[in-house]
Amino acid sequence: MLGQVIRGESTAGQLLIAEPLLGDPNFERTVVLVIEHTVDGALGVVLNRPTDVEVASVLDGWAELAAPPAVVYRGGPVEPNGVLALARRARRDVEPPGWNRVVGEVGTIDLHSDPADLRDAVTGVRFFAGYSGWGAGQLEGELAEGAWLVVPAVGDDVFAADAEEMWRAVLRRQGGKVAMLAHFPPHPSLN
Repeated sequence: MLGQVIRGESTAGQLLIAEPLLGDPNFERTVVLVIEHTVDGALGVVLNRPTDVEVASVLDGWAELAAPPAVVYRGGPVEPNGVLALARRARRDVEPPGWNRVVGEVGTIDLHSDPADLRDAVTGVRFFAGYSGWGAGQLEGELAEGAWLVVPAVGDDVFAADAEEMWRAVLRRQGGKVAMLAHFPPHPSLN
């Protein structure tokens, strides 16, 4: 844990949707699931940046548990050689070993666990190379500047089938004026 939870202000378990004009290529049109947000900072993973790296080629024994597509996702620019994983537990009444809830039935999973011990405990695992991180007060500053929209997450977001369409889909499901952002052109000068 990074520290104490920020009362009433934590974005843990929610999505950060990059505003169309964010201006940071690391986060252009990204959807970030915030895993932890405390007074000491925040940590999350980009959900919509799959790579071509197959899970089987880098994580021995985990490929059969990987949610399709069985590739590693780019979780963010921090520690790009490290891997973090999110797993959906198979049963609400059973907590898999090394699993910590983030949203719904989805939580982080300890990759030091034996994948064989998790076969009946999880229904899918998504792997992320690197993560998105913010120091104390940094995310709060970006939120105050309007760089991100904070919206509710659902467990299915972690395992979305169409990563390329995810940014638009999450915006559309918000309804109202927020949904209109889904039609914002990638480059406003081309409008």
